[in-house]
Amino acid sequence: MAPPTPRRSIPKDRFSAVFSSLKTQTYHDPASRGPGSHTIRTIAWNPTGHLIATGSADRTLRIWNPEKPQVKNSTELRGHTGVIERVAWNPVKEAELASVSSDGTCKFWDVRSKTCVETVQLGGEGLTISWSADGSAVLVGRKDDTLIPISVPPYSASSPLPQATQTNQTLFAPSTPPNTILLTTGTGSVVIATYPALTPLHTLYAHTSSCSTLALSPSGRYLATGGSDALITLWDTTDWVCRRTLGAMVGSVRSVGFSWDGGYVVGGSDEGNGLEIAHVETGEYVCKVETSAPATCVAWHPTRYWLAYSGDAMGLKIVGAGGGTL
Repeated sequence: MAPPTPRRSIPKDRFSAVFSSLKTQTYHDPASRGPGSHTIRTIAWNPTGHLIATGSADRTLRIWNPEKPQVKNSTELRGHTGVIERVAWNPVKEAELASVSSDGTCKFWDVRSKTCVETVQLGGEGLTISWSADGSAVLVGRKDDTLIPISVPPYSASSPLPQATQTNQTLFAPSTPPNTILLTTGTGSVVIATYPALTPLHTLYAHTSSCSTLALSPSGRYLATGGSDALITLWDTTDWVCRRTLGAMVGSVRSVGFSWDGGYVVGGSDEGNGLEIAHVETGEYVCKVETSAPATCVAWHPTRYWLAYSGDAMGLKIVGAGGGTL
């Protein structure tokens, strides 16, 4: 299915009025096994934005149709026996999903047939995952700071790569074939390294304490990083200079994402209420999404100004899916 034509970008002075008019849709998962058990750990849109995946602490992995919020229109993928730590879609195949779990496996799914097409044993508890832009490589991180490269296909794992420092999240640079990877560390830095050798090329000293998350803007011009110092830093990838620091968050930044046009950025945290959306080029905060609880995971729709987030006791929420003009 071809992706929809992207909307026009909204200028900074109109963003608050337009975005605030959008209605929020809630997606409640009845698989919750008790109060607090269904904490959503990860969310991700597929490349076209027609599906969104959620992975939870109670082992529930579900695929939602954002335009049909009833759970009967969703798909539950069963097979993991531990917490779903992270999910990632194949950037070039809209129906292929990978999930990493504390059960020590990385599973690859065909969401159309609701089947697991391959399970890769990690040799330890899984924590993070990233997928290269061309879909040929996956890098999984374990909780013991060991990285596992996986070739896709044939879904084969290479030798484990132990890291000398805490490694929180990884992100492939948008090159084809994949030859560069970005690694966030417990020291607050981002290491830019070759792939798959992981030879360091450059280090960004992004945070005063642990760097936990990162994202590239759709054009690749900006890198956003989030850390336990409650800051989001924006880096120009042409010269790797920090252009802006955003300080409205009150707790550790657990996720960060850019809007489809790269014009706006938002971070998720496990402290405080509300999501502050900032204009990338100026660093000005332009809109706040009120939330009833801390929103740890955030994810922008790939072609619309829809914003998905977790943290609410009712489940996944998507700003824009409930109605509006965007």
